[in-house]
Amino acid sequence: MKPFTTHNGIVAPLEALNVDTDQIMPKQFLKRIERTGYEDFLFFDWRFRDDGSPNPEFEMNAPRYRGASILLTKDNFGCGSSREHAVWGLENYGFRAILAPSFADIFFNNCFNNGVLPIVLPGEEIEALFKEVRATAGYRLTIDLESQQIVTPAGRKIPFHVDDERRHRMLKGLDQIGVTLINEDKIAQYEQTHGIA
Repeated sequence: MKPFTTHNGIVAPLEALNVDTDQIMPKQFLKRIERTGYEDFLFFDWRFRDDGSPNPEFEMNAPRYRGASILLTKDNFGCGSSREHAVWGLENYGFRAILAPSFADIFFNNCFNNGVLPIVLPGEEIEALFKEVRATAGYRLTIDLESQQIVTPAGRKIPFHVDDERRHRMLKGLDQIGVTLINEDKIAQYEQTHGIA
């Protein structure tokens, strides 16, 4: 997993409430067993028309949001089923962070396990960011996980909080397996001592 320390990126708006994991990653794309290659299927039913062409009414398709790596959205993002593929799609597409007033619990945890930083901000802050993003093409934010603050192009600082354990894991690029492997020598020693093959 790639460490997350400081990230500067273009912000893409997705102004929708209760976006569930089936909208993020539709069920027809869950047959694959790899964790990569999901970027083309992200928000598939919204991004594309029936003929496969880009849907011009889907705001994220606008050229100004090309290359976006920060997603700005609304309450209860990632609700519905617990499919991890939803986070894989977001990460494969290039999103490193998601800003929202609230997230579904399982999705929230899946983000941390896959190197995507979910940041909870007050609703009024989210609304202010939507206005700023739409007013300025190429709008970028800098997210500093170490100091737990977001810096706008105007220099305004927005504080956020991530609990210490998750913050440490993101800064070091450790998923749950990575955390376990920190103790690989001790595990091997225990196995040897106790005759575990």
